[in-house]
Amino acid sequence: MSAEERERARAFLDLREGRGTVPLLDEAGIAELLRTARRIAVIGASDDPTRPSYEVFRYLVRAGYDCVPVNPNTREVADVRAFPSLAEAVEAGGPFDIVDVFRRAGQCAPHAEEAVATGARCLWLQLGIVDWEAARIAAAGGLAVVMDRCMKIEHQRLLRG
Repeated sequence: MSAEERERARAFLDLREGRGTVPLLDEAGIAELLRTARRIAVIGASDDPTRPSYEVFRYLVRAGYDCVPVNPNTREVADVRAFPSLAEAVEAGGPFDIVDVFRRAGQCAPHAEEAVATGARCLWLQLGIVDWEAARIAAAGGLAVVMDRCMKIEHQRLLRG
């Protein structure tokens, strides 16, 4: 096992066993966030319908959220204009309640910094993503933090279940 794989396993174990250095939203907090949020930036949203980020993006739009894709490599996702950066998306339409990140662990810290700088309420790292550095940045900036959870799954489970 490589050092990177060991670190990833350690991060997941810390999350599962509650040993993280940052408080995370619990189920009640997540449910309240999903009930009150209106605007969501989806960083890493893909224009490829076979990708999970595309499916989650479309689901959130259908659920009534104002979703904006943030991806410098695409022009639009599901007929919604994409922005190359979170700052540009905020400049065009205002701040976001949730910054939902579909990026590998280790690539999330700059997005946490952007989320803090642009006044988001929550940094949400999708299922399979645990990045304690990004979580620390977000929490230090006053944002709520969710990691290793899928927004579509949580919305279905907590609000539609």
